[in-house]
Amino acid sequence: MTKSMTKGNPVKLMLVFMIPLLFGNIFQQTYNVIDAAIVGLNLGKLALASVGATSSVLFFVIGFCSGMTAGCSVPVAQKFGAGDIKSMKDYIFHGFIVSLVSAIVVTLLTTFLCHNILHFLSVEAEIYDDAYKYLFVIFLGIPCVIFYNFFAGILRAVGDSKTPFTALVISTIINIILDLFFIKVVKLGCTGAALATIISQFISAVILLVYIVLKMQLLHPKKENMEIDKKKLSVTIGIGLPMGLQFSITAIGSMVMQSANNGLGTLYTTAFSSAMKIKAFAMCPFDALAAAVATYVGQNYGAGLIDRVKKGIMQAMYIGFTYGLFIGIVLIFFGKPLNLIFVSANETDVINCAGQYLRCLGFFFWALGILNVFRMAVQSLGYTGRALISGVLEMIARVLASTIFVPIYKFDAICFIDQTAWLTGAIYISIITFITFKTISKKNIRSNDVGLKTETH
Repeated sequence: MTKSMTKGNPVKLMLVFMIPLLFGNIFQQTYNVIDAAIVGLNLGKLALASVGATSSVLFFVIGFCSGMTAGCSVPVAQKFGAGDIKSMKDYIFHGFIVSLVSAIVVTLLTTFLCHNILHFLSVEAEIYDDAYKYLFVIFLGIPCVIFYNFFAGILRAVGDSKTPFTALVISTIINIILDLFFIKVVKLGCTGAALATIISQFISAVILLVYIVLKMQLLHPKKENMEIDKKKLSVTIGIGLPMGLQFSITAIGSMVMQSANNGLGTLYTTAFSSAMKIKAFAMCPFDALAAAVATYVGQNYGAGLIDRVKKGIMQAMYIGFTYGLFIGIVLIFFGKPLNLIFVSANETDVINCAGQYLRCLGFFFWALGILNVFRMAVQSLGYTGRALISGVLEMIARVLASTIFVPIYKFDAICFIDQTAWLTGAIYISIITFITFKTISKKNIRSNDVGLKTETH
């Protein structure tokens, strides 16, 4: 099931690789849509607002976990591309250690600080209890998220995107069934939705672990690989930590934005929750393309094929930009009626506000095609410090817009905060990508530690 991406047409290789990822993301978001529909239509708009009010902090925490594990797979992809299987297994072992420690620390911190997080988000009293129950249970399932992403990451690093997709499909179906059971039969409310999520995530992680144990001997560290090497541990943390922080720093801006929106009242909290589900669905191809870029860049950079790396990155950017234009048009013209999936037709104020938010997003969705591809490319080349700054700039843009303009222009300002962040990050990362092209061209790319340089500045 391994696949080298060092030979053949870059566009074809990445598109074939991303198809299972895309369908996996669509299945995941389909679950999110169904989950929101089940919650909203069975438990009411306040329950939907309770779940939606925590979306930015979940993006913050889950994003950090996903970024850390994605960082652990970068050296695996590079060593696989270079044909250095011994070092590849070393990095798998060190990635597992980093994932284990991260799972313990993040779970303890988030469950302990759950009340503080909700107060920071300005969650209103009428939805606070349900929001707390939902968030606390989700936090308990963080280890499942981390290990699914770690196992999926190392499989993708060696070219297998189909198996993680299969596991995701199975877990999504289970999630939907459990959602209905816990909410409609057992009557557990928002807690039931959270339980369904973490149980299905646990199942997806177990599926991948069993598959790796039984079918992927290539990914089994041996006894000689299971010794802590300070340099390799430093490399793993040096790539994984900035990638985790990248997601989290971006999410900090989103949390400030959501806090500002929550402060406008339940109407806008509900509208924002509905619109965010549709936005996440529209972003699925961006996420799949970025994952394909990560594997492609990692393997080809590890093999020393610099010109091929540059060509593939630019072609992927054109694909992302084109899709951004297309989906933007869809959101402009069809964003409003799509909200009927989550909200009953008589909630006209909610539908109008959610439609306004999506319409404004649609005019700038193309910027995400540039931002996601270039940022993932720079990270996969090992320059995670450079990529991290784009997240910092996004955070600053969101925080400034939320604190300065929302008090004046209310929800109208909310509708343009994301776009401000996207454009800021895209301009920066475009410049940095071409600087990085020059940097890697000058390096001795055939050294043993090719591509594993990390930056702390």
